[in-house]
Amino acid sequence: MSQEYDLVILGGGTGGYVAAIRASQLGLKTAIVEKSKLGGTCLHKGCIPSKALLRSAEVYATAKRGSEFGVNINSVSLDFTKVQERKNSIINQLHKGIQYLMKQGKIDVYHGFGRILGPSIFSPMPGTISVEMENGEENEMLIPKNVIIATGSQPRTLPNLMIDGKYVLSSDDALELEELPKSVIIVGGGVIGIEWASMLSDFGVEVTVLEYSDRLVPTEDHDISKELQRLLKKKGLKIVTKAKVLPETIEKTDRHVTISAEVKGIEQAYTAEKILVAVGRSANIENIGLQNTQIIVENGCIQVNPYCQTKESHIYAIGDCIGGLQLAHVASHEGIIAVEHIAGNTPDPLDDTLVPACIYSQPEIASVGYTEVQATEKGYELKIGKFPFRAIGKALVFGQVDGFVKIVADKETDDILGVHMIGPHVTDLISEAGLARVLNATPWEIANTIHPHPTLSEVMAEAALAVDGKAIHA
Repeated sequence: MSQEYDLVILGGGTGGYVAAIRASQLGLKTAIVEKSKLGGTCLHKGCIPSKALLRSAEVYATAKRGSEFGVNINSVSLDFTKVQERKNSIINQLHKGIQYLMKQGKIDVYHGFGRILGPSIFSPMPGTISVEMENGEENEMLIPKNVIIATGSQPRTLPNLMIDGKYVLSSDDALELEELPKSVIIVGGGVIGIEWASMLSDFGVEVTVLEYSDRLVPTEDHDISKELQRLLKKKGLKIVTKAKVLPETIEKTDRHVTISAEVKGIEQAYTAEKILVAVGRSANIENIGLQNTQIIVENGCIQVNPYCQTKESHIYAIGDCIGGLQLAHVASHEGIIAVEHIAGNTPDPLDDTLVPACIYSQPEIASVGYTEVQATEKGYELKIGKFPFRAIGKALVFGQVDGFVKIVADKETDDILGVHMIGPHVTDLISEAGLARVLNATPWEIANTIHPHPTLSEVMAEAALAVDGKAIHA
């Protein structure tokens, strides 16, 4: 059986379903092929479930500090079963919402595994999609004018460090834990590793982080990394940088697992109940029929032009499977760019320097634009403003005073080049900085935007004033 479409999207994750909705709005007959559940990694194995767990961890940690706020709580305990139930309830509610959006947009959804076919009786060009239906029915043949590949990514591991789901976990496995371990070794101090380290520590788990680089979250500004490491150590986490994990040393017993790492030339052993591997993600591009096309793959990712077109001009690719910034909001934006281009419009290509990045640890981290080092390497002469949350009234009221905002500006033009934050609710505050980057705003323009008092947002105005040495409450 075959069906014709203007657009077929392989993958119903954040990028895929957003692209489908935009295509429907533009009048394109659209279908999604999804092997699992709509919402993909972000909804079911990434953004949403991990943030739900992080929120529960934050509430638990805050409850234990109740006496600081004059709230005396005789006993605080954690029911991890209910924590997981709440997480699953949120996922289910959002999943139903996406299903409703598909019906509202008259978007056909095929539940199965899709593969791209080469030229055939269905089409003289590669791009026909053969869908191996999950219910075992005969394959569906979808004949689209255009295709978007949005197949996402999966957790990566180190060579010879096998994830077994019992002692050595991926982030997918960790989300399904029925009970918390007493201790965890986290291999990787990037975004995923730090979120899990913060969460598990707030749940009362003993955490050791082994990071290969010389600092945590190495893609962030150096000052942010330094402050993060200080605050995590203050919370009781053990942080080991310049740690080269040696997978061949792993030993497992009934209750513990031990692995060694080379640190400053010396081999050291670390023991815990579980190891969580958080060393990034790899693109899901196996067995989807790329060999039947002229699509170019480099370093495990599909290569595309600024409009997300592959070498096959009618086949596009978006999200984690093309590498770059592996963020849900980037995948969504790329999906809209691809659909607009398919529809004959002229969308602006994605500018990575305008994309806010967030880490939902405690403390939170958020950034947009160039770091101080990156801006210097590009030849800019800089002026920099920093302002601490400790001097912001709402932070004191809120009970979270650690952290700061740092603004990197061009000394010649006064344009804001980058904004970097660590502290309370900065993942919400970063959007103002993102808008400033889009509008080529200057620190003066942010400083002269009236920020209500008392709010955490005042830190942006003060940091902007600090760029020219004019902060009020410093």
